[in-house]
Formats: sequence, C-alpha cells, structure tokens
Amino acid sequence: MNDSNHHQNKNSTSKSKDLKQNLEQGKGKTMTTNQGVKVNDTNNSLKAGERGGTLLEDFILREKITHFDHERIPERIVHARGSGAHGYFELYENQEKYTKAGIFTDTSRKTPVFVRFSTVAGNKGSADLARDVRGFSTKFYTEEGIFDLVGNNMPIFFIQDAMKFPDLIHSVKPEPDRDIPQAASAHDTFYDFVSHTTETLHNHIWVMSDRAIPRSFRMMEGFGIHTFRLINAEGKSHFVKFHWKPLLGVHSVTWDEAVKIHGADSDFHRRDLWDAIEAGHYPEWELGFQIVAEEDEHKFDFDLLDPTKLIPEEMVPVQRIGKMTLNRNPDNFFAETEQVAFHPGHLVPGLDFTNDPLLQGRLFSYTDTQLSRLGSPNFHEIPINRPVNEVHNNQRDAHMRMTINKGKTAYFPNSIGGGCPHLAKMAQGGFTSYEERIDAKKVRDRSESFNDHFSQPALFYRSLEDWEKNHIADAYTFEIGKCTYEHIKERMLYLIAQIDNDLAQKVAKGLGLEIPNNIEQPVNQAIGADADVKKHQPGQKKNYLEKSSALSQTFLKNDSIVSRKIAVLVSDGFSGKELDTMQKALENKGAVVNLIAPHGGEVSCDKDKKHKVDAALLTTESVLFDALYIPGGEKSIKSLLDEAKAKKFINESLKHCKPIAISNEGEELFDATYGKDFKDDSSVFINKDADKFIGGIAQHRNWDREEKAKNIPA
Repeated sequence: MNDSNHHQNKNSTSKSKDLKQNLEQGKGKTMTTNQGVKVNDTNNSLKAGERGGTLLEDFILREKITHFDHERIPERIVHARGSGAHGYFELYENQEKYTKAGIFTDTSRKTPVFVRFSTVAGNKGSADLARDVRGFSTKFYTEEGIFDLVGNNMPIFFIQDAMKFPDLIHSVKPEPDRDIPQAASAHDTFYDFVSHTTETLHNHIWVMSDRAIPRSFRMMEGFGIHTFRLINAEGKSHFVKFHWKPLLGVHSVTWDEAVKIHGADSDFHRRDLWDAIEAGHYPEWELGFQIVAEEDEHKFDFDLLDPTKLIPEEMVPVQRIGKMTLNRNPDNFFAETEQVAFHPGHLVPGLDFTNDPLLQGRLFSYTDTQLSRLGSPNFHEIPINRPVNEVHNNQRDAHMRMTINKGKTAYFPNSIGGGCPHLAKMAQGGFTSYEERIDAKKVRDRSESFNDHFSQPALFYRSLEDWEKNHIADAYTFEIGKCTYEHIKERMLYLIAQIDNDLAQKVAKGLGLEIPNNIEQPVNQAIGADADVKKHQPGQKKNYLEKSSALSQTFLKNDSIVSRKIAVLVSDGFSGKELDTMQKALENKGAVVNLIAPHGGEVSCDKDKKHKVDAALLTTESVLFDALYIPGGEKSIKSLLDEAKAKKFINESLKHCKPIAISNEGEELFDATYGKDFKDDSSVFINKDADKFIGGIAQHRNWDREEKAKNIPA
C-alpha cells in the first residue's frame, strides 16, 4: 500500500470512528429544557393558531433564544463584523393612501438615518469577502420616534420560525470541537442542518449565487425580508415588503477574486464604503414598497407570512417612493457603528407587524440581545440610538442611566406630577396596533401553507443567466466538497435535484458522486416529535412563474461608473498625453483612477512631468480594481515587460472578465500575456476612444469571456 492510500484509509477509519462516537453520545437521549422538562417540538413557537401571533407564554422559545442571545460577550453573536454610515432619506410622493407614518407622507422632511452593513457568520475579526448573507439595517430618526428597518441583502431568510434561529447559527458557526472554519459555511455541521431542514433551500441557493459576494455594500440590494403592515389614517391595512434599490446597480465579484481579496485587503468592503463617502461619491438607494391589499392575502401560491418566500416583482411591482443618501462617515467606530442597536420592533404609527413567526420571535430576541451586549435597558440613551424627538415616560434608574429626571413621580396615573406624562390619543399620534381578529386554538405547530420548499429556489435558478448558473454550480461543488461525511453530500445532491436536475448533475459531476434516487425523509428532526409527519413534508414543486428578471444581476445595472476604480499600469516614460485624455474622460464620469507602477513615490511621463504613484505593484492586486488601462510609451512598456507582476495583473484582469483598454505601445505588453488570445473580445479596447472603455466599465464584466478565460492560470 502506498503512502497516499494509507493516509486515505487512515482518514476514513478516523472519520468512521468520529461518527460512531457522535452517534453514541446522543443515543437514547430525550431533549429537555434547562429545567429538565421534556420537549416534543423545538422547531415551532407557540402560536394563536397555525398562522397566528407567537405567544409570550412560550417558555421554551424564550429559554432557547435567551440562552442563544447571551452566549457571547461583547460582540454581536451574528452580524459582528460591520461598517456604518450616516445619511438622510427623502420622500418622492405622499403615501397617505397606504400609511399615516410621517416619514412616508411628508415630502418636506429630510429624515436622518444611520445604516449598518455586515456579514452574518463571522466574528468581528473575520474578512469582508466571506460567502455570506449581508446585513442591511437602517435606523430612521423620524419626528415620531425611531423606525428600524432591519434587513439583509437577500429578500428571504433561511428559516420560517424564530425557534430555529439558534440551530441555524449554531450549525454555520465554527464547529465547537475545533472552532473552525471561521466565517465559512463550507463544513459538515451547516450542511447536515440544511439537508435536514428543507425550508432553508431558498435562502441557501441565494448564498450560493454571486449575491453572497457583492462588489461593494454600495452595489447590493437591501430587503426588509418580512411582510409588514402599513396602516393609513382611516385604519385600513395593506401588506408591504420593503426594498432598497442601489442606484449604482447590483454587482458582485467572482469567488476567485474573493479568495484573493481576503489576502490583499481583508477590509475591502469597509474601505470601499469609507473611501467613497470621503471622496464625495455618496451611495444612494431608492426605497420601494411592494403593496398587497388585505383582501388579496391568500391569492398567491405561497404564504405572505412565510419569510422564506419572496413576491416576484412581475406579480407585484416595486413602487419606488423615496431615496436614501449616505453622506457622512462615523466619527468614532465603536461609539456609533459598534454600539448602534437595531430592533425590528422599533416602529412608528402607521406601521405594524404581521404574524410571520420569524418576525414575531425577533421582537423578543433583539431587545434581549441588546441587554446582553450593551449591558443595560438604557441602551437607547447611547447617542447613536437616541431618537430626535423628546422622550417622556416613567422609566428611571438601571445601569448607565444618563438622563437626570426631576420630580417625585415615576408612576402612572398620578396627581403630584399633574398626571404627566399624559397618554397620547390616536389622533395625537399615539401608537395603536392593528385590530386583527384572532380566533384560534393555542398550538405549537406550523401552517401547511409554509410547506413549499422547492418552487422558489427553482424560480430563482431559472431566472438567472448562464454565467450566474455556472457560478452557483461551482459554489455548491466547492461548499459540499468541503464536507467529509458522504451521507451529507448525498442528501444535498438529492435536494438540489428537487430544485433543478441539471444543476444537480453539474454538482454531482464535480463531487464525483451519483445523485441518489431517494433519501430518508427528515421526519422527526425537522418537525415536532408528535406532529403529523405527512402534513409537514415538503410539497411538490410548482411553476407559477417561469422567470423573474429582477432576480438576475444581469438586469440590475445602470450606465454609471461613479466610484469605479480603474488601475493604470505605468512606468517611467509612459505617454502623458494618452493618460491625460483617458484620465479626464474617466474622472468626468466619476471613476477613480489609480496609477500602479513598479515602485512607489513618483513616475515621470514622456514629457518629464512627475506623477504620484498610488500603489506599487508589490503592494496591490488586480482584484482590488474594476478595470485596467495600459497607456503607451516605449520606455514604460519596455520596463513593464520585465515585471512579472505587471503580466499577472493583466492575466488576472482577463480571467475575471474585466474591461481592459490599451493604447499604442501598450499592445506589446498585452501581447506578452494571455491577452494575445483575447484581442477580439468585446471588452478589450485597443486604441479605442475613452467612451467605448467607459461603456465597457458600465457593463461591469464581460461574462461571455469567462469560459475561454478559464484556461488562464489562477
């Protein structure tokens, strides 16, 4: 037996022993609460009916989430690594037919906001470019109080009930026996969970797409995820889903780039946001409403209360009602970005909740986690969390109290304080909850209308262009290939085949496995032990819409190249005239031009004019830029031909499908790389005017190049 086979057999034996030990540890044990009470369902919260609100008396939910919320101090358990900015929101048109909220009815307002972007799974010290969901949370400082729109860059979530959130995060966090991998989902425990919890499959395929590795926080969508309510002055309710649409378009990087960016600049997204704002390239998003009338709640083939489902924009268009601009960086990262406390329960009159069971659980969890992380119920007094309007109530004392209240009364009703603070009548802007009729049994269960787990992942995949589909297949192959248990890989292949068989075939080929014909159904592990098994199995896949163009990044672009970073390869003797012409054209369109040279300091053009070098070849990488320009100049090109890093820079730009412009003698350097095979490429501009290059940059990438460019070494 050779050493390689011996090593493989040893690993196989060790893995088998590991699995056997794990099975023995859990054998014969029944789940209980921390008080020893046996639990027959740890997947569903206690509700007033299958589609009803979650009940406060659910001690099992509260114990599970309380323990989870207090697991780590002091960083956030999830969304620990973040970046934030200040700005403002302006309304386009009065929305009083839907809501009485002043922020959405008063077009004269300029409402201050603070936005925090983040990754989910990694710790505070992890890198920005992890394949992950991105948090996108906005704090509106309205005249009626704080409104927090706490969302992500994906319109759905992994799970349907908050009871499952600790399980989801425990599965994706580093495995507890070795505390690795960090900020990565490509490992056994996550895929063990996903393969037994099919409700995760929709959000999971989004994470396998390029949406999980955005080019910039400024170039990703944001979503409120849940269905909320808008309430107008007459008390009429409409369902609403919130959307943020970036005016720079929606763009991502490739996985190969992300891996390299990890090493070149692990703060890539943070730096990008900060630098853009400092340069005056203020990020902008339009806020959109998807409105569904109360009477249309049940007209869809999916449940509006299911947070793992989106409403396709072809069915309900997004109405863009206002714009948010981020124009100021924080003065102190800890005081603002780190201490900002979001909560989906921070609403103002004119907004209200639905009975979405994930949202209902978050209403408890967010307060609880802020108490743990910020140490006091007075976290609202930290400056970044303070409302802009005055606060009056009978709450006093507690840790870190900052307000010094005068007077004798801290109770209601009272006469000593003149009855103050008074209760606000509804006509005076007092918050009133929507009067929704509840007539249901108290159950720990889930509605059968939540059982469709395959239709929307299939719609998402069908809606993508071929290059996006290829990236998803590669992502699944990489992630599942990192798992070490064969049964987990097989279960995932079976489930992917339920979404799309062609996708499953590509992944199976990459894994060197066959797609199973069937798997053991996840009966008691995914539902309550005493639940009706048949009732809770995933339903048959439906095709209620062939494609939704809003799901493909191909159709989410615009013509702007504002803040795009253009690398210019130069050495002493480059053509000053060519650079000047191209630089002016690019900067007039808002792009950022960086000179990259063999050394730092300064370089001289062919007119002996000194130019500041933005980065030496040794200190930067092509993956940090959106496009490449090579001006001519015989002396410059001769020098760059001796620089291996210059050729690597060009080859990688080609491999990652980026637009490249070349002038005159620069073609010789291009021909000395794999560029000689791409001279007819539609995003390679040799001696073309600047407008052509600008048009290529606006397209972000030429994905038609990707298959051919695979032959370029990484």
